[in-house]
Amino acid sequence: MIAADLIVWAAGIKVPDFMANLAGLESNRINQLHVNEFLQTTRDPNIFAIGDCAQFLNPDGSRVPPRAQSAHQMASACYTNIVALLNNKPLKAYKYTDYGSLVSLASYSTVGNLMGNLSSGSVFIEGRLARLVYVSLYRMHQIAIHGIIKTGLVMLGGRLNKWLRPRLKLH
Repeated sequence: MIAADLIVWAAGIKVPDFMANLAGLESNRINQLHVNEFLQTTRDPNIFAIGDCAQFLNPDGSRVPPRAQSAHQMASACYTNIVALLNNKPLKAYKYTDYGSLVSLASYSTVGNLMGNLSSGSVFIEGRLARLVYVSLYRMHQIAIHGIIKTGLVMLGGRLNKWLRPRLKLH
């Protein structure tokens, strides 16, 4: 547990307006706080910002995309750096890795590209394979949030509901 005076949750890519002039911290036009390579704000090294609240520039000058995978990677790096800061150890620079994107198109189709540790750079996938990868990733997220038992119960409930509910809507 780390005591904090203020924690801000921002969902979406536009940060709340009050962040624009928060304690004199540097921000951009959509109110994201400028952060350094350790995800610390540029004007106060004791304040960290991640995800949609942070404007992080890659070494090549490009911005990290406002997606869940970048926020998840930032959260892991931020955790490591806060623990290091509290223990007076050196901080580790954040590096974004794009693992690709998947888009679910209703219950029957999914498309996407996978990247990361692939030798050819990027692989486009679609259909059943893409759907399997999408559902697997979704279940992994559920397990991370709810745990394996609750996720298993949610999956069982979904199967039972699919079996019990009528195939035809009567009104």
